[in-house]
Amino acid sequence: MKIHYYLGWFSHFIPEDLTRVLQNDITDRKSIALISSNPDMYEEVGAVERSWFDVAGITFDGYHLINYQVEKGDAHALIQKASVIFLLGGNPVKQNEFLMEYELSRIIKQSKAVVMGASAGAINMSAKWLCSKKLGFETETSSLIEGVGLDDFSVLSHYDLENNTDLVLSELSPLSEEMDIYASNKDCAIRVKGDVIDIYGNVYVISNSVIRKVDATLHI
Repeated sequence: MKIHYYLGWFSHFIPEDLTRVLQNDITDRKSIALISSNPDMYEEVGAVERSWFDVAGITFDGYHLINYQVEKGDAHALIQKASVIFLLGGNPVKQNEFLMEYELSRIIKQSKAVVMGASAGAINMSAKWLCSKKLGFETETSSLIEGVGLDDFSVLSHYDLENNTDLVLSELSPLSEEMDIYASNKDCAIRVKGDVIDIYGNVYVISNSVIRKVDATLHI
């Protein structure tokens, strides 16, 4: 059964309750494919995310950063062989362009690996997401962007929702009529396994222009 993690951003380390679940889910630790959100940067990318795993006691035999230094065919092969696929945080627009250019979405969706994303990476795991300047994205015009589409919902991750609820609701109401949107701040996670969604931290769902806090477990 496929497992997907949509992460916010952890201030220091992964919380203990989430660490235990990750340790149980990630039993195959041969390799992790880290998909850059700044694919033209080649140094220090993914260091913070790797530190989360280190502190959680989850280490891999091989760590592979996927960026423009890696040939497209090699990127596909590394992702196909990976035990875990991690879409890194950073710039969601650049990461999305890289995913499209390298045709990675299909490969990721076909994989049996645990798929994870933090901040920008979680956003790009969405079915769709709204790229809007009002939501802090680097753009002049708002547009709906196709994500990898691992699950049939949208994610707004690592966003100061509590202090911007009215703005978020006004921006995302049209998309919320089409699909649910899960919004979270730091130190949060959404875990999807089959038809069950587990929530860690404060996560909200926007559905049909109504926003509410999500219970610990949902069935979809």
